[in-house]
Amino acid sequence: MKRLICLSVIFLLVFNRGMAAIDQPVVGNSSSVGQQSVYQAGEELMYSLKFGFLKGGEANLSVKDTMLKGEKVHHVIARGKTVGLADAIYKVRDRYESFIHPQTDLPVKSVRSIREGSYRYYNEVEYQHQHVDSALVISQKSGEHWVPENIQDILSAFYFARKHKFNDDLKKGDMIEIMTYFSDELYPLRIRYKGIETIDTPLGKLECYLFVPVTEVGRAFKNEDDMQVWISRDLNRIPVRIRFELRVGSFTCNLEQFRGLQNPISSYQMN
Repeated sequence: MKRLICLSVIFLLVFNRGMAAIDQPVVGNSSSVGQQSVYQAGEELMYSLKFGFLKGGEANLSVKDTMLKGEKVHHVIARGKTVGLADAIYKVRDRYESFIHPQTDLPVKSVRSIREGSYRYYNEVEYQHQHVDSALVISQKSGEHWVPENIQDILSAFYFARKHKFNDDLKKGDMIEIMTYFSDELYPLRIRYKGIETIDTPLGKLECYLFVPVTEVGRAFKNEDDMQVWISRDLNRIPVRIRFELRVGSFTCNLEQFRGLQNPISSYQMN
């Protein structure tokens, strides 16, 4: 259960295995967007996590540009924390960072900083992609590892999918698959496309792509489709809502505020 907050923060139990079929052009609602970006420096997305009507957490996704080893990169940060009663019972202060090459959309470096109750974890991982048929990752915790080419970290995978996979080319039932390196091991992510829905949100009515990540059935989830993710059906492709159906009840993570978006929210309608 303690991983639930961190999963809500990064919205990334949404993919699985291999990058072979991901190099397709991005398409918007009715026409190709070519090289148009779906996010930019200054973008910030703010979320709340609720159990029923009780607010238990907050999450924030932000993007800025920075320099890393002499190269300009996108620096994306995901933060999550508990609030209120949940904070008094089990305090969470998690941060994930990814430094993404703007031309390849591949991670150059990732940071994972975890504070959950008395548990502490910190690690940095560097990625070297200039090898044939493979990539080298260098973890502060575990050293060097050879991994499949075009490997993503768990946060960069989400921004990659926003730019390259969330679009009208999808057909109901399609599976999006990405392999990531997470927690010092290969971590397959997989998400199934379920179609288009218009939903009521704290910001108004939004037309969205609906995805169902394939979750691991066990102590938390009873079924593989007990998590749903709604992504805005516009050129921003931002997460609007995430819902978890767990054995202990239903959790909902809603977008409540945003700023600095690259494109207008074409499906945005005020209530």
